[in-house]
Amino acid sequence: VQLQASGGGLVQPGGSLRLSCAASGNIFRLLEMGWYRQAPGSRRELVATSTRSGSTSYADSVKGRFTISRDNGKNTLYLQMNTLKPEDTAVYYCNGIYWGTRKYDYWGQGTLVTVSS
Repeated sequence: VQLQASGGGLVQPGGSLRLSCAASGNIFRLLEMGWYRQAPGSRRELVATSTRSGSTSYADSVKGRFTISRDNGKNTLYLQMNTLKPEDTAVYYCNGIYWGTRKYDYWGQGTLVTVSS
């Protein structure tokens, strides 16, 4: 499985962006998916998750502003980001986990989101 993240860019505070993560192969619907981010000088942190059953969860810092969703027919994960703040500036990565005979962990290449006026 290969993951390709896109949709990052420069946006003003209070603005919105939608990130996408396209997956290759035919097991996307079986993946536990998530968005992570890493700001300069900081550790990578979990932003939101979407289980294969459709459950979602969010970091406290983005609750009420970000929405994670998935389209299994299009093999694509999304992150709708609203009311962006400068502290949301980071490289955003999508992640997929498949639980087979062992744990398979897949990462996209990252897309940069910059929130600045």
